[in-house]
Amino acid sequence: MKEEMELKGESAVLSGPVGSGNNTYENAISREKQQMERYLNFFSSVAFSTCLLATWESAGGSLLAGLYNGGPAAIIYGIILSTVGNLAIACSLAELASLHPTAGAQYHWSYFLAPRGRRFISFFQGWITVFSWSALVCIAPYFIGTQIQGLVVLAYPGYELERWRGTLLMWAVAIIPIIINIFARRVLGGIEVAAGIMHVVFLPVTIAVFVTLAPRNPNAFVWDTFVGGLSGWKDSGVVFSVGLLGVITPLSGVDGVIHMAEEVKNANVVVPRSMIYGTLINGALAFCYLIAVLYCMGDYLEAVTSATGYPIITIAYQATGSIEATCVLMTLGMLPGWIALFNGLASVTRLTWAFARDNGLPFSDFFAVIDTTYKIPLRALGLVASCMFALSFIQIGSTAAFNAILSLSTLGLYISYLIPLILLISKRFMTPHDIPHGTFSLGKFGLPMNILAILFAIYFIIFLPFPATVPVTAENMNYAGPVLGLVMLFACGDWIVRGRHKWEGPTMRYYTSNE
Repeated sequence: MKEEMELKGESAVLSGPVGSGNNTYENAISREKQQMERYLNFFSSVAFSTCLLATWESAGGSLLAGLYNGGPAAIIYGIILSTVGNLAIACSLAELASLHPTAGAQYHWSYFLAPRGRRFISFFQGWITVFSWSALVCIAPYFIGTQIQGLVVLAYPGYELERWRGTLLMWAVAIIPIIINIFARRVLGGIEVAAGIMHVVFLPVTIAVFVTLAPRNPNAFVWDTFVGGLSGWKDSGVVFSVGLLGVITPLSGVDGVIHMAEEVKNANVVVPRSMIYGTLINGALAFCYLIAVLYCMGDYLEAVTSATGYPIITIAYQATGSIEATCVLMTLGMLPGWIALFNGLASVTRLTWAFARDNGLPFSDFFAVIDTTYKIPLRALGLVASCMFALSFIQIGSTAAFNAILSLSTLGLYISYLIPLILLISKRFMTPHDIPHGTFSLGKFGLPMNILAILFAIYFIIFLPFPATVPVTAENMNYAGPVLGLVMLFACGDWIVRGRHKWEGPTMRYYTSNE
């Protein structure tokens, strides 16, 4: 194919086919020209990354996992472990993002890093990443919708927690973010900055209320109390590891801002920094929040067995003694978490669109279209929203099954991180001269950081599918492993039937200067 030159302002973009060789990273570009408008700057990108994770808000919602398995000590040391592990992953992925910032991210990187079988590996990787993110965007509406139900239970103890009502509330929570993503895309940058401010400012307000009104627990309760007798697990290491779900899930999704890369100005510089800053900020905020909650929580068993379904609601009520104050405190956490859904929908929509653009999805030609009026992949957004609404029906049949979908999103994401990192390590040993240098480099710390990231990802992947309690029944079973297995089988089946004929590998972009 003859090379073409496309000029964008002061930047030049070289166009050409994606090569099939395995020895070099080739300067290739997509079969289509740049379709997305770049409107996100550095501050809005950092705010996007920070708000998308919504870590301290999510940590409050998932507090039950740690209280049930491990207790305060597991939560505190677990959030430190989770922050270090996810920071290592973010730094490792940031190197790749600086080389090739694209909405496809992981499956692009896996393609050019794989020594052989790159077409299948990238196709398989794409399916896992797209499905995991589709499940991840269910977390915010699920937490917020069911927390609203929990507050109703607190105010009206006779109210019954009907699962179908929670599903309707999930839909209500999701509607406005979907509308904003369609009709007000250009205000997303301002929303990110405003949400970032709320994300940071609301935390000290929440902590101040807890510290002012609640009695203090001793230091030993927060730092030395390990609870291992509630879930049925006997081994302390297993108890600790299973309880990590509550602090791993809030920090998963470090790749979210990468999928917006084709709408970020100077993406190869801004995106890597946004990933790292977002992870650091969220880890620090979550640590401060969890310390305050544990120092100020009242009766432990009352929180774990809360009729609201959320220990954090009971803890807030124990601290304030007021239903109104409890509602305000919960709103301070739910509002930034809700705005994070704006980011999540935008991110997974671009990822889905990129995968369709590369013929990764069935009916790819339909879903790869950019709407000329709204300048977004509207059909891909419709697909993501439909998946979110469809998954919400699972909650009506079984809360345990829906919780498995939430676990699945985290499990799938770490697998999506693990594949390109393993390939990167392999390339560092086999053909290090073929790895180009981007705008962000770990230098001599690259290999140790990559190894650390892989070890953390493997550790998280091993224990995420574990059930929270034993003995295991159909009701408390963690279905994340089986569901992910079905997704993998489907991806392999799609490869055999369709993918191997249509998937030529991801389209790539390499810019000779920053846009």
